[in-house]
Amino acid sequence: MERETTNVSRKKRVGILALQGAFAEHALSLQKLGAEAIAVRQPHELKKLDGLIIPGGETTTISYLLMADGFAKLLRELGTKGFPIFGTCAGMILLAKNVSGLNTDTLGVMDIKVERNFFGRQVNSFEIPLRIAVLGEIPYPAVFIRAPVILEAETEVEILAHLPNGISVAARQGNLLVSAFHPELTSDRRFHSYFLDIIARYS
Repeated sequence: MERETTNVSRKKRVGILALQGAFAEHALSLQKLGAEAIAVRQPHELKKLDGLIIPGGETTTISYLLMADGFAKLLRELGTKGFPIFGTCAGMILLAKNVSGLNTDTLGVMDIKVERNFFGRQVNSFEIPLRIAVLGEIPYPAVFIRAPVILEAETEVEILAHLPNGISVAARQGNLLVSAFHPELTSDRRFHSYFLDIIARYS
């Protein structure tokens, strides 16, 4: 498998937002790559981190907790000042500036418009190999569970992955990275390694 390790000068401290949603699988992937994974449940725990993952989960619940606990203001400030943030599935929705069909606030730091639950219910989950140029030639096993998609992106946003029908499902805007799929649910750690590379560039 390509890119199982990343070149870092010291062990990176990567937070995983643990208000609701998956944590352990992301932590395992980061640890396998030599990073330190830290559960983040309070705003002050963002201090001394090199980056943050916002995992999948229930978007409305995570949004409510972010707003209630004071995370949102701090994360918006960090996200606009170069702090690396990786949003997967619900995390992608929360980073987007525009969300179709969502009646709650998002962090709104990434210049994308997304649509929730584009593929339907959990029974419509699927896995598909995607060619993602930044990860190399080997197709990446992307797992989609009640996944969103990217409907629109500004010119500053680099689309990293498309489904065979052309729908965009991963993107980067400087220090911000998003995927509609769940990289923590595969043993292929290249997407987490790519995020660690982003962290290394912004450290």
